Amino acid sequence: MPGKAKVGIIICNRYRRCAGGKCFRALRSREGAFSIYHDTDVELVGYTTCDGCPGGNVEYAGDEMVQNGAQVIHLATGLVVGYPPCPNIRTFKALLEARHGVDVVVGTHPIPTKYFEMHRTLGTWDAEWWKSIIEPAITDEETRRAYD
Repeated sequence: MPGKAKVGIIICNRYRRCAGGKCFRALRSREGAFSIYHDTDVELVGYTTCDGCPGGNVEYAGDEMVQNGAQVIHLATGLVVGYPPCPNIRTFKALLEARHGVDVVVGTHPIPTKYFEMHRTLGTWDAEWWKSIIEPAITDEETRRAYD
């Protein structure tokens, strides 16, 4: 994705006090799901929570982010690593893509090793749709460890 991209990030409300450190670090380093921007300037145009289950803020947040120029909306890694992972993530992705015509990427920073291993043990992500949806946030073991 050469050139410049404007992105928004929606995080899980259970992490509402998160200051965004891992997401912003990954964005600067172009790691995890942000690796798609390896040769692209990125402007962050929005950062907010879903507002808790069932995600009442997703519709509004998407509207505002797109009004601010978002071309891509990232559903933060926290939505997939929490216990349990977000039960609405596929709906959020479909809604944002259909309503706004933007790309929606599931993931921001790399999935930390502690979550990767526990979810693998639990079988959380064994379904094919989970495997494809978390793929952007999967990285090598060394990088995952750096995000623990």
